Amino acid sequence: MFLRRTERKKDGKTHVYWNIVENKRLDDGRVVQRHVLYLGEINASQAVAWRKAIEVLDVDAGGPRTLALFPADRCEAVAGDASVVQLRLSALRLCRPRQWGACWLAGQLWRDLQLDRFWADRLPASRKGTRWDQILQVLATYRLIAPGSEWRLHREWFGKSAMADLLGADFGLAEAHKLYACHDLLLAHKEALFAHLVERWRDLFNADFDILLYDLTSTYFEVNAADLPEDAKRRHGYSRDKRPDCPQLVIALVVTPEGLPLAYEVLPGNTADSKTLRLFLGKIEQHYGKARRVWVMDRGVPTEAVLAEMRNSDPPVQYLVGTPKGRLNRLEKHLLDKPWQEARHGVKVKLLAEDGDLYVFAQSADRVAKERAMRRRQLKWLWKRLRQIAAMDVSRQELLMKLGAARAKAPTAWRLVDIEIDKQSTAFAFALNRKKLRTIRRREGRYLLRTNLTDNDPALLWQYYIQLVAVEEAFKNLKGDLAIRPIFHQDEGRIEAHIFVAFLAYAMQITLTRRLHALAPGLTARSAIDKFAAVQMIDVHLPTTDGREILLSRYTHPEPELQLLIRQLKLNLPPQPPPRITTTAVTQATRRSEDLFV
Repeated sequence: MFLRRTERKKDGKTHVYWNIVENKRLDDGRVVQRHVLYLGEINASQAVAWRKAIEVLDVDAGGPRTLALFPADRCEAVAGDASVVQLRLSALRLCRPRQWGACWLAGQLWRDLQLDRFWADRLPASRKGTRWDQILQVLATYRLIAPGSEWRLHREWFGKSAMADLLGADFGLAEAHKLYACHDLLLAHKEALFAHLVERWRDLFNADFDILLYDLTSTYFEVNAADLPEDAKRRHGYSRDKRPDCPQLVIALVVTPEGLPLAYEVLPGNTADSKTLRLFLGKIEQHYGKARRVWVMDRGVPTEAVLAEMRNSDPPVQYLVGTPKGRLNRLEKHLLDKPWQEARHGVKVKLLAEDGDLYVFAQSADRVAKERAMRRRQLKWLWKRLRQIAAMDVSRQELLMKLGAARAKAPTAWRLVDIEIDKQSTAFAFALNRKKLRTIRRREGRYLLRTNLTDNDPALLWQYYIQLVAVEEAFKNLKGDLAIRPIFHQDEGRIEAHIFVAFLAYAMQITLTRRLHALAPGLTARSAIDKFAAVQMIDVHLPTTDGREILLSRYTHPEPELQLLIRQLKLNLPPQPPPRITTTAVTQATRRSEDLFV
C-alpha cells in the first residue's frame, strides 16, 4: 500500500487530496490499483503519520504459522496417549457467521465515553438478573450500526451480530419485552447524562463551551392527529420535513462548534422556534454557570424580547444570529455607503452599528458562485420546460397542473419569470423579470448577521456563523445515518426514550468522527464502521474420534487496510476466545439421528 496525491484546481486555488492505494495483481499478470481509504485534504504531519503506519504494516516478517493438530488418520504413534485428542477433520463445520467488528468498535466507543460505568450505577440488574445497562448498550449499538425497529433487533439483527459474545451474555438481551421496557427507565437520567458527557468532551477532546450552536428540527408521525390525546406533544406545526399533513415533534439541540452535543429537548410539534430559546438559556446557565459564552443561531430563533434579556443579563449573554431578509430591505440603503472590508480570503464585510447591535453584512465569493450556479441551473431548466409546455396541445386544467409542477420543481427560478395565461384559451406568455433578477443577484452569497459582540474581528464573527453547519450536520446524522424515524412507538414516554437512544448513538458517532478527523478529514464515521463490519465471527466445530467436539469461536483476520485503520486509531484487538470441548452437542445430535431409524 502507498499514499497517492491528487491535485485539483478550483476557483483558482489548488486543492491536494490523498488516498491510500494498494496494487492488486490479476490472473493475466496485469497490476491494477484499488483505492483503500479516502483521506481528503490532510496536512504534512498527518501524511507522515500515515506513511509510517503503512511502512510498519507492510513489514511483515513471515506472518502467522498454522500448527498442525492431530488428524485422526495421522496419529497412530500417539493413539494410546489419553492426553491426545484426535480430530475428525473431514467432519469440520463452520457455523453461525455473525457481524463482530462494528459491534466491537461500538463497544470501544461506549467505554471511551465511560457509559458502561455511568449506566451500571443507574440501571442495576433486576431481581431476575436482567442487565438493563447491557440492553441499553445493545439498543444504542444497533442504532449506530444498522438502525431500525426494536422488533427487527429482536427478530433478526441480534442473532446476526456478536453482541452476545462481546458482552458475555445470551439472547436474553434481545427479548422483545425487555427492549421495550428498557425505554421506560431512561428519561429520569437525561440531565445526569448531559453533565457526564460534558466532562467526557473535556477529557477526550479538550473541548470548551464558550461558543454554543443552537438550532431546531422536527420529526413527523404518520398517524391521525385526531386520534391522539389532547395533551399529546405530537401536534401539527411548521414541518422542516415538508410533511405538514402529519403531526410532529420539535427537537431543539445545543452543540459545540465541533458537533459535540451538550443537551437536547423534545417539544410539542406546534412550538414556535422563537419560544424555545429561553428554556435553553436557563438550562445551560444552571448546568455550566454564568459565563461569557456566545450563542450562534439562525434567523427566526430568538425574539426581540429574548435578545433584550440576553443583552441585559449579568454578565451579558453574547449572541450572533442570522437576520431575516425583511430587515435587510430596511437597512440596505444604510449599507450602500459603507465600505467593504476584507475579512479573510474570499469574504468581504460591511459593518453597521445600530440600536446597540452590530450588523455584519457579509459576502462570500464561494457562496456567490454556488448560489448563482444553482439559480442558473434552475432558470435554464424552467425556461426549457415552459417552451415545451407552450408547444403542447392540452386542456386548460392540464396546463395549470403542468405549470404547477414546474413551479414546485424550480421555485427560485419561478419567482424571476412573469407568466400571463389567456383567460379564454390555453395560450400563455412568459418573460424574464430583469428587475427581480438584478435584486436577487445583489443578494446571492450575502448574509446579514446581528450581534452584540461589537469589539470582535469581523472575520471571527463570520467564522462563528458558518460553524452553524455543525448543528445542521448533527440533525442530518440523526435523521439519516442514525434513522431516528420512523418511530413505531405509540406511548409518548417511549417515543422520547427512542430519541434519547438516538442521542446516545450520536454521542458515540461524533466521538468516532472526532478521532478520525484528527487522522484525516476525509475519513467518516460511516466509512470506518463499514470497514469494521467486514470482520465476522464464526464458530468452528471440530469433532473428535471419542464422540466429543471442540468449539472455537473465532473472529476473522482483518484485511490490511483495516489493520492500518486500527493501528492509526490506537486500538488493540482482543485475543481470540479460548476453545471449548463439549460432549453435549455431539451426543444429542447422535441420539436424534439414531431415533430416525428406530
